[in-house]
Amino acid sequence: MIDVIMPQMGESITEGTLTRWLKQAGDRVERDEPLFEISTDKVDTEIPAPAAGVLKEVLVKEGDTVAINTVVARIEEEGGAAAGPKAEEAETAPAEPAVTVPAAAEAPAAEAPASEPQAPAAVAEAKAVEAGAPPEAPARGEVKGPISPLVRRLAREHNLDLSLIKGTGAGGRITKQDVEAYLAERKAASMGAARAAAPAAEAAPAAGVEKVEPVEPAGAPKIRVEAMSTMRQKIAEHMVYSKRTSAHVTTVHRADVTKIVKLRNALKGQFQERYGFSLTYMPFFTRAAAQALREFPLVNASIDGTNIVYHNEIHIGIAVALDNGLIVPVIRHADALSIVGLQRAIVDLAGRARAKKLKPDEVQGGTFSITNFGSFGSLFATPVINQPNVAILGVGAITKEPVVTADDAIAIRSVCFLSLTFDHRLIDGALADQFTSRVKEILEDWDEKVL
Repeated sequence: MIDVIMPQMGESITEGTLTRWLKQAGDRVERDEPLFEISTDKVDTEIPAPAAGVLKEVLVKEGDTVAINTVVARIEEEGGAAAGPKAEEAETAPAEPAVTVPAAAEAPAAEAPASEPQAPAAVAEAKAVEAGAPPEAPARGEVKGPISPLVRRLAREHNLDLSLIKGTGAGGRITKQDVEAYLAERKAASMGAARAAAPAAEAAPAAGVEKVEPVEPAGAPKIRVEAMSTMRQKIAEHMVYSKRTSAHVTTVHRADVTKIVKLRNALKGQFQERYGFSLTYMPFFTRAAAQALREFPLVNASIDGTNIVYHNEIHIGIAVALDNGLIVPVIRHADALSIVGLQRAIVDLAGRARAKKLKPDEVQGGTFSITNFGSFGSLFATPVINQPNVAILGVGAITKEPVVTADDAIAIRSVCFLSLTFDHRLIDGALADQFTSRVKEILEDWDEKVL
């Protein structure tokens, strides 16, 4: 019997939510076949089966949040005693015809008509608010199907009774779209009630009643409060933990990257045509950092109590901005990749990070990190170290500036600032400057033949 466990999706991740089972107890599964879906504060992804056989037990229900390494199911491998009869039954039993729901039958569920029960409830609530009375809290009923963390968060933010919302998902499950449709309908009903009350308010002066304009109380708070997403909470915890753990110091160097800018401008057209993706500046900075890390292994190390852990392999994490946070997928063996290989890895990891399709081992194990805040126009910043690393390189925006050259001439050059934030518990300022100077030197003396 093989245990299926909740995997760890990153160094700072301690739990995950099992959102959907893709197989049911008794189903046969192949090794590496998607078995279930999980959601954490950083990654939503499918988890493959660790072995081929029969899914004997499902121990965690959909929607439950459990700690990492929790056994969520058990698979009986092929050749097991109980697998034989199951397989024979599957071969002799007639196959049940699949039931397909016509698209036309699904359409009414997607567009909730105004005559559904939700609208009257919303109208009654709006009228109560208009009359100055607090809306009566609806009775909390039973909800069909498991509730995803996202739906729970929306319900909590908007104080919704999920039993009033008609689910259009599998088995009547409430989806994000169902909640948004319900909110839109409730808002429309409230606006309709307000418009209906407006004529009565306008008629009041004609009946001899003086019209009084509402006056907003002085000092009324102009704020909006919403709960942090799970990802935002975890990022906050990780940032505070890093600042509390490492002695942060930042050194800044200016690099002349004119050679790289000219090389990229000359090759980006044929690069796109040949490889199918754009050539950016990030692989050049990543390659330079990887080469410098090989020469200064202490910057690629980590701290374990009073011990220094030297990592013989260079795995560089690249910070990727998401709509509601950030994630740091890892390029493994970055020092062994060419510019083309690094660009391919960056495009792949960033794309799948934004699509929430990263695998567990792709967001952990980094030995050094790079963040490109220059893509948003920032000249330089002091980034926070990504634990358990001891340094992070920040890349600022590339700008054209007048520069005094070695022969005392003034020329227009493409320059950028490189900021290295390092853990002063392990790395001293001299070493940090030597490392950053080496990165700068590699960038400034780039060989046009190296791709």
